[in-house]
Amino acid sequence: MLRACVIDLGVRWEQYLPLVEFAYNNSFQTSIQMAPFEALYGRRCRSPIGWLEVGERKLLGPELVQDATEKIHMIRQRMLTAQSRQKSYADNRRRDLEFQVGDHVFLKVSPTKGVMRFGKKGKLSPRYIRPFEILEKVGAVAYRLALPPDLSNIHPVFHVSMLRKYNPDPSHVIRYETIQLQNDLTYEEQPVAILDRQVKKLRSKDVASVKVLWRNHTSEEVTWEAEDEMRTKHPHLFDM
Repeated sequence: MLRACVIDLGVRWEQYLPLVEFAYNNSFQTSIQMAPFEALYGRRCRSPIGWLEVGERKLLGPELVQDATEKIHMIRQRMLTAQSRQKSYADNRRRDLEFQVGDHVFLKVSPTKGVMRFGKKGKLSPRYIRPFEILEKVGAVAYRLALPPDLSNIHPVFHVSMLRKYNPDPSHVIRYETIQLQNDLTYEEQPVAILDRQVKKLRSKDVASVKVLWRNHTSEEVTWEAEDEMRTKHPHLFDM
């Protein structure tokens, strides 16, 4: 973004950095549907153009207001050019995922952070269930799936990012009957066994942790968890 403005601003471009920041913070952002300034403060910022309307031009000087207005207009134009260029680069690399009615796809589900480790280790998520048949395409990027009656509480239309082409991978596919799937397609991981225990000395105290085997995961996906937390949430594992 700065590179796009340097040529027009000349050798003293660094003097205009506050105006670049001002222009960016007061430009409409598609992702939040408003300018960053408005999102932060709840109102639109008064720009040099607004100064002309409320009569502050006499106090600040017409030359200063005119120069700032022209520079901000130029910066915004360069920002739009840079954003359009970046979008075109991204679109060239992006491959749209599309399915046909009758195709079968996996549906992505995610483990909740019942234990802090989940969500931080990529090998533990995501997981996929079934496959399901595609009944129809909804809009440009969503599909309606044929869900079984026991999943009737879940809305059957999903964004394409939630789907995966039907290429069975046993390490990623789980039976949804073995988990308590929530309406937002999350489920809480359940431990099945404590495999080992270790104690680490940290300054003046000892910290104990246990090696945990989780349901629907292989022995290669065991994690070390705090022993006191596991004893509180899953005391039955320590009675074995």
